[in-house]
Amino acid sequence: MSRISPTISFDAPGKHFGFLRLPYSTHESAYGWIPIPIICVAGAAGPTVLLIAGNHGDEYEGQIALGELCRTLDPADLHGRVIILPAANYPAAMAGRRVSPIDGGNLNRSFPGNEAGSPTEMIAHFIETRLLPMSDCAIDLHSGGSSLQYCPTIRARANPDPEIMARTLTFLRAFGASYGCIFKPLAGENRTMAAAAARCDIPYLCIEIGGGGSVGREYLSMMSAGVRRILIASGVLKGELDLQDETRILSVDGFDNYVYASESGLFEPLAELGELIAAGQPAARIHFPDTPWREPASVTFQTTGRVLCRRFPSLTKRGDCLYEVGAEA
Repeated sequence: MSRISPTISFDAPGKHFGFLRLPYSTHESAYGWIPIPIICVAGAAGPTVLLIAGNHGDEYEGQIALGELCRTLDPADLHGRVIILPAANYPAAMAGRRVSPIDGGNLNRSFPGNEAGSPTEMIAHFIETRLLPMSDCAIDLHSGGSSLQYCPTIRARANPDPEIMARTLTFLRAFGASYGCIFKPLAGENRTMAAAAARCDIPYLCIEIGGGGSVGREYLSMMSAGVRRILIASGVLKGELDLQDETRILSVDGFDNYVYASESGLFEPLAELGELIAAGQPAARIHFPDTPWREPASVTFQTTGRVLCRRFPSLTKRGDCLYEVGAEA
């Protein structure tokens, strides 16, 4: 059971707007609740697609795209149901922060959650125990947020079930991003929504587009169009599937696919988004404004592949992620 209760029905036909009521007692509001927006659009009988944005509150493209979709989606055009959660970690979304200002919770590191835990844990628990089990696939809209920039990439967690993997790749190619990335979780990470979807045995995609704490019009248009193509590919939305250019499939298998800052200082990038790089190639220089007579520290790429994302702010600390690289699958 979840302490979160929806104000809408997921079974009634038509379009329904409402909230997930998350009980939250504070000094200012003894019997208050956090209103997490949720929308359900249901047409004729068919599968269910779960669309989520605001998993991280400083990733804006998906929040805007799903807001537009919920206003324009017509139940008459559906063979099935679309459940939309456009600001999943609502406190984080309202603060424009990656994590919740209430409990410091990173929703995408909080699954399977806890029905009696912190607000972020309660949200994760509701998604994993209520929303994912009623869905036939889940699409999670992300961007690089405040600290990263992504070239258009759609990510899928490797799944040992061939049927789930085949459906996942169908949806991945339908989205039409420049790059499709099949990733293995670092250090066996099992707290993400990707891991939650795997436990529920449904296809899951994480869309990574843009970032830098802002919204690009081209990226927003790409996000919106790609989500609609996935809805068509799933059989939920009527229409012809207009496939874009072939998506290049890459893989991210471990720590060698990432470049981390070796020192604290100012990050000077030596590679651009989408650039083809080689193992051993210089990736960045770290400059030291407090001791400018020191030679900058150099870091290199550990694998050959394509630059999928890079750090956005120049000011960086030892251990910050500077790049992610996708290798040819």
